[in-house]
Amino acid sequence: MTPVIAKTRDELAAVRGGVTGRLALVPTMGALHEGHRSLIRRARELADTVAVSIFVNPLQFGPNEDFDRYPRTFAADVEACAAEGVDIVFAPTREVMYPSEPLVRVDSGPMGRVVEGAARPGHFDGVLTVVLKLFNLVRPDVAVFGEKDAQQLALIRRMAADLDVPVEIVAAPTVREFDGLALSSRNRYLSPAERRTALALSQALQAGADAAAGGPSAVVRAARAVLDKAAAADPPLALDYLVLVDPATFTEIDDAHTGPAVLAVAGRVGTTHLIDNVPLRFGEES
Repeated sequence: MTPVIAKTRDELAAVRGGVTGRLALVPTMGALHEGHRSLIRRARELADTVAVSIFVNPLQFGPNEDFDRYPRTFAADVEACAAEGVDIVFAPTREVMYPSEPLVRVDSGPMGRVVEGAARPGHFDGVLTVVLKLFNLVRPDVAVFGEKDAQQLALIRRMAADLDVPVEIVAAPTVREFDGLALSSRNRYLSPAERRTALALSQALQAGADAAAGGPSAVVRAARAVLDKAAAADPPLALDYLVLVDPATFTEIDDAHTGPAVLAVAGRVGTTHLIDNVPLRFGEES
């Protein structure tokens, strides 16, 4: 099945007008991989019609980040969407999404300025702005996001709640490659040696999870021990952060915390920025 491709607002409105039943949206920046495909399959379970957006959003990239070299594989992306039975692909240009420089943007607030937001100032303002625009244009009933981007997911949920956005936000589990590396469009940047170093991210999370019975402090110690070794590797891992946070607020937790938590990590290998996380639970039955 070949999806209908809409590249303008008018084309999207025309195809959207013919949709009956529930509509699910999977927002992406393209370069689709198995992780994205798992989101599409989850969307298909939730709705009668599935739309995928493909747009590399300039607002969420900092001045020294990889906007220009971010992989753009539109033909392959459409093939992947067709294979997964996607009904609509919305692939706007920058001029369609931003006809003029947006003077009004979504402020991600204090929750968007910690952890990944501290490492990438303004990133989540750009993410929330484009997601809200996509919600307004596509008008989905439900939108599916991956748990790998845990802080992004938490912020989108909070935006929907705080601004009364009538879209159900659904999370889908992180998909990993055979060696444990979380699937990411940026993985293709890694050389074989850099990839070996990058495995420390998922290995640190596993070490932390294995130590969860000892409480939050034990989790962080176990994960940091793995990352310290990776910092001395060739090539080295440059750690951006390792934090254990409340998944609803992304504030750091202490040993008195009970309930769900997220162990989140990010670092750079060479010039490639990678993130990962694992959900945990303390002090009560899972």
